[in-house]
Amino acid sequence: MRADRLLSLLLLLQNRGRMTATELAAELEVSPRTVYRDVEALGAAGVPVRSERGPDGGYSLMDGYRTRLTGLNDAEAESLFLAGVPGAARELGLGAVLATAQLKLQAALPPGLADRARRLQDRFHLDAAAWFRHADPVPHLASVARAVWEQRTLRVHYRAWSGSTAHRELRPLGLVLKGGIWYVVACTDHAPPGDGPVPTRTYRISRLVSAEVTDTPFERPAGFDLAACWAESSRRLEAALHHTTARLRISPRGQRLLPMQFGTAGSQALEGAGPPDQDGWVLVDLPVETPAVAVGDLLRLGTEAEVLGPPELRAAVARTAAELAQRYAAA
Repeated sequence: MRADRLLSLLLLLQNRGRMTATELAAELEVSPRTVYRDVEALGAAGVPVRSERGPDGGYSLMDGYRTRLTGLNDAEAESLFLAGVPGAARELGLGAVLATAQLKLQAALPPGLADRARRLQDRFHLDAAAWFRHADPVPHLASVARAVWEQRTLRVHYRAWSGSTAHRELRPLGLVLKGGIWYVVACTDHAPPGDGPVPTRTYRISRLVSAEVTDTPFERPAGFDLAACWAESSRRLEAALHHTTARLRISPRGQRLLPMQFGTAGSQALEGAGPPDQDGWVLVDLPVETPAVAVGDLLRLGTEAEVLGPPELRAAVARTAAELAQRYAAA
């Protein structure tokens, strides 16, 4: 957004001194023409930007001019990276710190930019939690965050999805908030030498029965990329979950329900659907989990879908439907 870009331009000039329009455009990933307009906007907002021509020219701030962003303390500056997810900031114990940092930031901006920042805050809000479910209780989130930040091993008692529990010592590398659920990514073994992939595992923080930050530091693997690690972990999980592909016949209403019930997999299945018959029903191929899980998932579509294959999945759905019919008939 433009207010964010204007602030970035201002801080680039403050921190680096004179820069050309081409250099600023490369840093901001915009065209030089956009830089010209943004410099004019800063000037109109009261920021003293000087323009100098010639081979050694460029844009710079008037000598002695600085924003008041230096008034932020360490915690406030760090909390600004969570400005788009205030709920996450509160869970990490940084809600009040973030509010103070935002107030200081607004006070430091020239009047024009401060008004823009307030308008953005009034008009955009990110709610990271999923619909129709309560957020996981995460009483140990602050301890995990501290271990991540201080690079200290974490001694945990973890409850797996199967119900079994285990004591583990983790070297936590980062926190991830996905669909309102917090996860910690941790090393499972000593990082390999060289540039090889770092072996990691992901733990759902709400399943931590206890978490103790130890005094033992650990060395963070060189070049570890949390975002890339999470993307690869998500890809592996999705591939592992989808054991087979179900062939379905879907009604017009079922076609509307499919993306709601199965997310991206449902949308992609509809994109590859065959032509509708005279009643509007179509054939789709939908990746599904194990039969035990797939039966329950597919029955959520009710009478709006018919499982055509594989034969063992169709038989499992038929058995479950027959048992339900018998149970309700007896009642």
